[in-house]
Amino acid sequence: MIDTLKEHLAEVENFKADSMEEIERFRVKYLGKKGLLNGFFAAFKDVPMDQKKEFGQVINQLKTSATEKVNQLKEVLEKNTSPLGKYGDLTRPGEPLPLGARHPISIVKNRIIDIFLRIGFNVSEGPEIEDDWHNFTALNLPEYHPARDMQDTFFIQTNPDILLRTHTSSVQVRYMEENDPPIRTISPGRVYRNEAISARSHCFFHQVEGLYVDRDVSFADLKQTLQYFTTEMFGKSKIRLRPSYFPFTEPSAEVDVYWGLENEIDYRITKGTGWLEIGGCGMVDPNVLSNCNIDPEVYSGFALGVGIDRMAMLLYQIPDIRMLSENDLRFLEQFKSAL
Repeated sequence: MIDTLKEHLAEVENFKADSMEEIERFRVKYLGKKGLLNGFFAAFKDVPMDQKKEFGQVINQLKTSATEKVNQLKEVLEKNTSPLGKYGDLTRPGEPLPLGARHPISIVKNRIIDIFLRIGFNVSEGPEIEDDWHNFTALNLPEYHPARDMQDTFFIQTNPDILLRTHTSSVQVRYMEENDPPIRTISPGRVYRNEAISARSHCFFHQVEGLYVDRDVSFADLKQTLQYFTTEMFGKSKIRLRPSYFPFTEPSAEVDVYWGLENEIDYRITKGTGWLEIGGCGMVDPNVLSNCNIDPEVYSGFALGVGIDRMAMLLYQIPDIRMLSENDLRFLEQFKSAL
């Protein structure tokens, strides 16, 4: 009888199941009211006295093993078939994802775009590989014009009429060719000039240029637009316009914002004057309007342009413009919390 119990004990230990039905049949076989264990307990009285102790130990071991086996198999099967088993505790927070960082150029560009969108400007874009007409000639810079030397250009060697754009004014030309006034657009983008690379200048950089063409647009409109932009961008409303020269605007001006002289950095970036140059502007030259099939006798307009890289360096106190294009994660990760 004891040998029979030990055989059942080995069977219990080796039992495996793939379904609840098999587990239930196993439970009924050993632990049910008519199961084997009740039969063994009933036969206990017929066991010789010298074997009762060992018989009782083995039968209790069989009952414990059968009960534990049933519970163990149910737990494993439920864990493998339930969503909780597949995915863990669904109420737990997920694994933290690495947070990316926006590039400071993108941050500043988006801020500029948002400011101009609030006053009715839209966004226009154009190709970085441009032709001579849109980059120079249409902008009052005909061939051999001395002002072309102001922008040392990258030309395509196999075709001297094709070049890397030197300003996003070429986008404005394309926009005027395709749209009738009133026109109110800004053109953000990357531009290229064959300049020596240093801490303050690079052979490529980023600009945002604005254009407004309509009836009776005046220099006062330009000034008020610049006033609004500098206040929203820097929180500083005091500006000044210094006479300057651009081939595609007349009159033309450089735009300065009063940055102040509150600390040593202010003295350094403004060279002790408190004034900081942020871009150029002017009334669109009538020749440019004519080149884009817009009647200068009916319409007038203004244009303005600011450098995104310089603004990013100013706002985030970046000492070297080359840091903006080196893709150093130690530098870029500092802007994770910036919007």
